[in-house]
Amino acid sequence: MQTKRLVSPSDLSIADMEELFTVSAELKKRLLNGIHDQSFLGKTLVAIFEKPSLRTRLSFETAMTQLGGSTISVAQGEIQIGKRESVPDVARVISRYADVIAIRTFAQKTVNTLARYASVPVINALSDEHHPCQALADIFTMREKLGDLSKARVCFVGDSNNVSQSLAWFCAKLGIRFVLAAPKGYGFNEKFIKAVRRDVGQDKLPIREMRDPLKAVKNADVVYTDVWTSMGQEEEAKIRRAAFENFQVNAKMMKAAPKHAVLMHCLPAHRGEEITDEVVDGKQSIVFDQAENRMHIQKGLLYLLLGETA
Repeated sequence: MQTKRLVSPSDLSIADMEELFTVSAELKKRLLNGIHDQSFLGKTLVAIFEKPSLRTRLSFETAMTQLGGSTISVAQGEIQIGKRESVPDVARVISRYADVIAIRTFAQKTVNTLARYASVPVINALSDEHHPCQALADIFTMREKLGDLSKARVCFVGDSNNVSQSLAWFCAKLGIRFVLAAPKGYGFNEKFIKAVRRDVGQDKLPIREMRDPLKAVKNADVVYTDVWTSMGQEEEAKIRRAAFENFQVNAKMMKAAPKHAVLMHCLPAHRGEEITDEVVDGKQSIVFDQAENRMHIQKGLLYLLLGETA
């Protein structure tokens, strides 16, 4: 892997992604065969959490443990990054203690600044603009379930949040067709599209937007959804529920999709809101496979960022 950080999807080339998928698959295979790699013995991950976390925290901590390393998780109240102490100073100090830093925060600017001043690899574990670890785990899971994705169609039913933006960006890099089914006013902004065009190097991207979710999923191989109201948007909850009223992924919507389509959700799910129990627990759901793969893809990412080879 050429890069030594993962701040946004622009940090990874196609070759980097292919190497990551290969290494993650190999490490997952070893684990399933009872082989525990101890390459990270004596190495430390410092994980900073400004937002609550289940999958991100546990998947990173478990990945480091299984590789023989350790994790120190700190909450915003403990360090007050950017308030009690400047982000550059936090980056410089932690770099003296740890081998790698992961941060789950609100502002993308915080991640960018941390990576700029840190002398060790920095991983964006979620920001208001991007969730690259989630998107990479999603594509890794799609490859496991569907095989070749060169002709695949991914339909994200929801808004242009951090998950959909990272997933659309990585799909554009890999030439995977991506459709965002969203109400008017909740689609991708021009700044995002320009950034993807600049990174991918082409004006015509395999990214579309549709307003009718039933039509959008008609040819989808993957139907993906997420919560309608993300952390930090709580005041908009009532407005968003009204706007997304017809965008619930339920039995009717899955029936409109091809029979072979798989269902994905990055979790946590607000059951009965953006998705129903019937489909999240149904035969087409691979929701918990993608949750598991967060650990495997992050293990591969840590492995490569710290200079290991599978």
